[in-house]
Amino acid sequence: MSRFSMSEPEEVLMRGGNAETPTRDSTRASIAETLKGCGIATGLRVDKEDLRRRILIPGRLRAAMAEAMRSKDPAPALVPLRRLQRRFNRGSRWEDVAPEAPIVVFVNSRSGGRLGPIVKARLLDLVGNAQVFDLAEMKPSDFLEYGLVCLEKLADLGDYCAKSTRQNMRVMVAGGDGTVGWVLGSLDELHAQCREPIPPTGIIPLGTGNDLSRSFGWGGSFPFAWKSLVKRCLFRAATGPISHLDSWHVLVSLSDGEAIDIPHSLRHTGEHTFTQEVEGDVEAEWPDKITCLEGVFYNYFSIGMDAQVAYGFHHFREEKPHLAQSPIANKLIYTGYSCAQGWFVTPCTSDPTLRGLNNILRLSIKKINSPNWEHIRVPSSVRAIVALNLHNYGSGRNPWGSPKPEYLLKKGFVEAQYDDGLLEIFGLKQGWHASFVMVELISAKHIAQAAAIRLEIRGGTWNHAYMQMDGEPWKQRISSEYSSFVEITRVPHQSLIIRGD
Repeated sequence: MSRFSMSEPEEVLMRGGNAETPTRDSTRASIAETLKGCGIATGLRVDKEDLRRRILIPGRLRAAMAEAMRSKDPAPALVPLRRLQRRFNRGSRWEDVAPEAPIVVFVNSRSGGRLGPIVKARLLDLVGNAQVFDLAEMKPSDFLEYGLVCLEKLADLGDYCAKSTRQNMRVMVAGGDGTVGWVLGSLDELHAQCREPIPPTGIIPLGTGNDLSRSFGWGGSFPFAWKSLVKRCLFRAATGPISHLDSWHVLVSLSDGEAIDIPHSLRHTGEHTFTQEVEGDVEAEWPDKITCLEGVFYNYFSIGMDAQVAYGFHHFREEKPHLAQSPIANKLIYTGYSCAQGWFVTPCTSDPTLRGLNNILRLSIKKINSPNWEHIRVPSSVRAIVALNLHNYGSGRNPWGSPKPEYLLKKGFVEAQYDDGLLEIFGLKQGWHASFVMVELISAKHIAQAAAIRLEIRGGTWNHAYMQMDGEPWKQRISSEYSSFVEITRVPHQSLIIRGD
């Protein structure tokens, strides 16, 4: 018999629970209404011990993995298994039984303002410090390089419990979209190392926008009025179905010496040589020395005024973190930067026509199943271009909208999905247009759907270009002599996301 018993609609009954009084029923109904926006099914009660039996890694395996990560050497996996087993099996009948869904949790304690540490403390109480990692202290790549390798070595030595734990492992991330993307990017490295299976990922939303979380049923915010909600999230992470998510590789190529403030989402790579096809398609002369940066995004890439506003907000938050400790405060500050940067009112000292991206940008795309690049005209009114993968952008808005079938047919588009191998490219004209788009009174300016994107950026009147992907902005100096390039292509494998709804 399952450790969890289900009843209408999806309730997990606690053993020995008493009948609820009418007053408590009324209170629970009120709380259930509060939780609807969080994406976790209401009416779900989870017994702590039953949950722990389902997700806790056996003690001897936790000890070996912890030692491997502490020493940064997976050699502790060779410690005699019998000695560890005798040490950690005393007084426990189920400690060495392989769990059904072992979970490792990564927490960004800096997310959610003052609420990040509260969630971390609750997770430590439920799961223990051997399976909960603060990203300020432990990078996901370190866990994969030492802790997970240790588990794999034990499995190779014939430890069935370690093998089952590795195969069934799931990952939970408590943080915003940037944190989730960081962990997903680290897990993607397992593909290159041929270390399948790749653990699927669930989300506890602690960020400001939480668009990844919204897209997969985990909600756009995390209500902290009910401590048991953390248990619900862990239960969903252990039992929820798995969806596939496209991820997109970004390659930024610029002439050597051009200044760029590199975000965490980008890293330096070796020199990149364009193919003859690409060289023949660009308009500018190519410099002798090239600086190349690469990264991966899961939600969106954008260039233009929205990235400039995000860049200003990001640096303000870094300099004065005490003023940006809640989602409401963050949105107010963000709005202030939108006005200050001329997003709503173009300063009269500048020629408004120079604000259009078509003055510095040339856009080319590849359609699905097509080997050829196609040039796409950028409307002169567009001041920001966004390539969107999810349905959610800017804290749950859907700027692409839900076009009617006849419109899709006329434009040659298909219905947008996050696993269809396509990006939706749209434009924002100015703050007022963007505001109407964000409240979903109108849709954004539809430009194209693409399986690959190339942006050629050339200076002139502008000295800098602002870009961002998944909420991480950067400022890039652009040259009037040489072009910079951004190439976006789909990663061959998809990320695995646990659904929370």
